[in-house]
Amino acid sequence: MNLIDKALAPLFPSWAASRVKARAQIMAYEAATPSRLHKAKRESRSADNALGMAGQSLREQSRWLDENHDLVIGLLDKLEDRVIGADGIMVEPQPLNTDGTVNNELADALRRRWAAWSLRPEVTGVFARPELERLVLRTALRDGECFGQLVVGKAAGLVHPNPNGTAFSIEALEPDFVPYNLSEVSQGIRHGIRLNGWGQPIEYLKLYDHPGNATGIRFKTKAVPADRMLHLAFRRRLHQVRGVSILHGVITRLSDIKDYEEAERVAARIAAALGFYIKKGDGALFDSDSSTAQTPRKIDIAPGMIFDDLKPGEDLGMVESNRPNVHLSEFRNGQIRMVAAGTRSGYSSVARDYNGTFSSQRQELVESWDGVTVLQQWFIAHWARPVYRQWLQMELLNGLDIPDEVDRSTLFDAVYLGPVMPWIDPVKEVDAWKERVMGGGASHAQWIRAGGKNPHEVFRQIKAERDYFEKQGLKFDTTTGEPREKKATGADGAEGNGQRGDSTASDE
Repeated sequence: MNLIDKALAPLFPSWAASRVKARAQIMAYEAATPSRLHKAKRESRSADNALGMAGQSLREQSRWLDENHDLVIGLLDKLEDRVIGADGIMVEPQPLNTDGTVNNELADALRRRWAAWSLRPEVTGVFARPELERLVLRTALRDGECFGQLVVGKAAGLVHPNPNGTAFSIEALEPDFVPYNLSEVSQGIRHGIRLNGWGQPIEYLKLYDHPGNATGIRFKTKAVPADRMLHLAFRRRLHQVRGVSILHGVITRLSDIKDYEEAERVAARIAAALGFYIKKGDGALFDSDSSTAQTPRKIDIAPGMIFDDLKPGEDLGMVESNRPNVHLSEFRNGQIRMVAAGTRSGYSSVARDYNGTFSSQRQELVESWDGVTVLQQWFIAHWARPVYRQWLQMELLNGLDIPDEVDRSTLFDAVYLGPVMPWIDPVKEVDAWKERVMGGGASHAQWIRAGGKNPHEVFRQIKAERDYFEKQGLKFDTTTGEPREKKATGADGAEGNGQRGDSTASDE
């Protein structure tokens, strides 16, 4: 309050208050003031309260769209392909010797054991690890979260399906198994998770059966310690215990797109079924007596037909259809762009529209791939890395031999690799990688990983292949080390001198 307001306050308090209120409104942000044109909608609830009221509805709507909307099915399929891929998250063990070098013998043993366990990693024995990871990711993105109970050692009624006898399996759980409505402030339970005073999960209260089962439901819960439960949750706010669907901001738009497309399809079907009509002439010729009225005429339409059955005063009119709407594709693609922007996806991948130049397509791919990388690191941090470390812990108990020269503090070190950014033009991409490798800006191993392969396996195959070629006396462009241009023009040809070869063997 200024001096005038202070002087008026004892004598005219209402007037002084109105002056202060009017001054505050003038000085406030325009966006904070509701008006006829600006609703200024606000959200003051905590993340848990907001999600507790809307989380189940968002999850169920997202599932319905995944079951019935082709656009959502394709969107989630593409995220599976880009984040997990066909082979799952690749794990390259990196145990180091005391001198800092990688112990290749132990690393190879770990890779073989990991590959064997990956055949049947979960309790039902139905899914291989890549398939399980894709389903877990889809569940977490669509429903907002996915749980995984780490079943270690003996469990009642369970025979671990792992072929190498490792007593470790994963029980993948949909979020319904940890119900939202379990909250008790006095006991530190929030949405089915018991937290300590710092917000750290202590226990997860898990149902024995899925609440959506028609019969045999047991609503009794059991407490699973936090160190035995994986929680892959897609969070948008701090202090958010449960996850929210990645579709939460575009559900309304997706529903509108589906309804609009369905209406356009129905309109197009109706328009396609209409042919022509006969416009009646003189009303005096119309016979309203149904007993004497002429039966509806049936006209067989054929190419080049002549119709001369019109009565006096009648006219033949064609039904003109404006369906399908010529602007349907333009409008739909604009809506899909917004859907892609709200789901860390790329428009071309979601719409399956790959028009454009190489530069424009690559620019879009590079920008959208940042979102894929974020999801990859999120999945690795909350699922792939904990699973691998728990598996290795069990392998150590299962008789894994550790050489004496290995630094035991590095046993759990590993490199986790997801699918890499695809090549739009392989020739240009290969030339760029060759320049990087020859210039010292990248290694052969990085180049091979960029193609989604394991460098150790590739090098082993190359060596075995070249040893076989040398033994059999076989020579190819990729094994002789001579530039292709030089071989094409002769050893002394002018065109071949001083030119760099295309073979990677010359780089070695």
